[in-house]
Amino acid sequence: MIIVALSAVILPLILLGVINMPATKGMSISALIVLIEGFLFWKMPAKVLLASIFQSIHKALPILWILFGALMMLNVLQHTGAIDRINSGFHTLSADMRIQLILVAFLFGGLIEGVSGFGTPAMVTAPLMIALGFSPMAAVTLALVADSTPASFGAVGTPLTVGLSNVSEKADFLNAIGQRITQLDLLAGTFMPLILVFMLVFVFGKNDEHKQKDFLSLIPWTILIGLAYSLLALLISFVVSYEFVSILAPFGAIILAIITIKFKILLPKTVFTNPWSTSKKVVTEEKSSMSLLTAWSPYIVVILMLLATRTIQPLKEFLVKNVNLSWQNILGYSQINSDWEFLYSPGTLLTISVIIGLLIQVKSLKSFLPTAKKVVLSMKSTALALIVTLIMVQIFTNSEINLAKLPSMPMYIAEIISKYLSSIWIIIAPFLGQLGSFVTGSTTVSTLTFGQIQADIAVNANVSKELVLAAQLIGAAAGNMICVHNIVSVSSVVGLSGQEGNILRKTVLPALLYSLLVGIVGFDFTLFI
Repeated sequence: MIIVALSAVILPLILLGVINMPATKGMSISALIVLIEGFLFWKMPAKVLLASIFQSIHKALPILWILFGALMMLNVLQHTGAIDRINSGFHTLSADMRIQLILVAFLFGGLIEGVSGFGTPAMVTAPLMIALGFSPMAAVTLALVADSTPASFGAVGTPLTVGLSNVSEKADFLNAIGQRITQLDLLAGTFMPLILVFMLVFVFGKNDEHKQKDFLSLIPWTILIGLAYSLLALLISFVVSYEFVSILAPFGAIILAIITIKFKILLPKTVFTNPWSTSKKVVTEEKSSMSLLTAWSPYIVVILMLLATRTIQPLKEFLVKNVNLSWQNILGYSQINSDWEFLYSPGTLLTISVIIGLLIQVKSLKSFLPTAKKVVLSMKSTALALIVTLIMVQIFTNSEINLAKLPSMPMYIAEIISKYLSSIWIIIAPFLGQLGSFVTGSTTVSTLTFGQIQADIAVNANVSKELVLAAQLIGAAAGNMICVHNIVSVSSVVGLSGQEGNILRKTVLPALLYSLLVGIVGFDFTLFI
């Protein structure tokens, strides 16, 4: 039965990662097999399977709505010329693609994660990176890898507030876990900028003899930025609250990064203007009449709106309650639901930001509807890939509703693993969190699924519950790198549909490395706590 339960993990890895099938085909096969297995082995009633399919279609809509907003942002910025002005602004600050990578993917992406979540950061940062000269493959891969460390805290702490709601809702307990996350990441997450630069140079860079020097020369700066981010996160978690870590830490690190770039602190004496150009794009230095503030205005607007809607409680309540398109108790099952608070959705705020951006940049909305039509037509294959992926996911997670009196497939996997590996559970905990995110695509859902069993195993193994749950959350955040529907969504933004398997092969190693680092650091903690 363990092989049946693991099929939702094994099949995508084989079909996409090994055979290199496009997601539409590979995930359709995976979904069909998991559906048949759910019916035959888990004895899931046909009505539950049908409800899971309806749930999947409904869950795809808010994700596609966010994707629509991200694609609209990209297309409109290209139409108005703002993307070229943003590009020249980055080159004025630094023409070094290693530094641009950290600024855009890790720090700016981290800020977007802190105010939005829902897989939005990579959808926003990947197009920006392409404008800077990164190839679509490099942009997608690096954007996905970068959206990991900040995802432990997600949008204003949602993975803890919601993800751990089955374990405890006490503020002191959640703050203690937030503090443990920042302590583990002080040693593991600090290396994320270094991992990104390593991938840029050795995976996507030119095949020449300067690679080693190009990597080594920026190590001091990347360690400084990674350490600054981690120390800020640690300070905020202890002094303020876990809810603001993913907003304030990247914001503070961005300020430090800009200062170090301006004053060339720990930067190589020789600035490589375009040594790892992974694209045929020629960077132009044409002067634009558009100001940098005007060019960035849609991004500024969306960040301010996301921040306001997530932190101002009366505004948040208004947006959540009005125009709520959620579907609860699908086909009469209280466990099968799908949320879509339309006004609160990042997709709505992205679309509003696009409209405001058009009014600011070209003072006209003429291009909005033609662009929207073009974007919708371009999303057809993505919608199919996303729906079949979610069908597999929801059958996997809803398998607790069965006539065989078995736990759900994910819980069955967790129980079997814990039975044999509880003695070294702190090392295994982040990998279980990563498994949850690989399938579900969400740090929050992974933690909702596995949080209670992680806590129970921690008690049985006589290990700190807070430490194990912190490892779960970091591992779940790392799982965002390899989640199939995240890969499908981001690939669609940059026109890489069909390349999902190739991307998965490139992100799986850094994802596993991150969880291994967390597990090792966690094990060291157990020796002293």
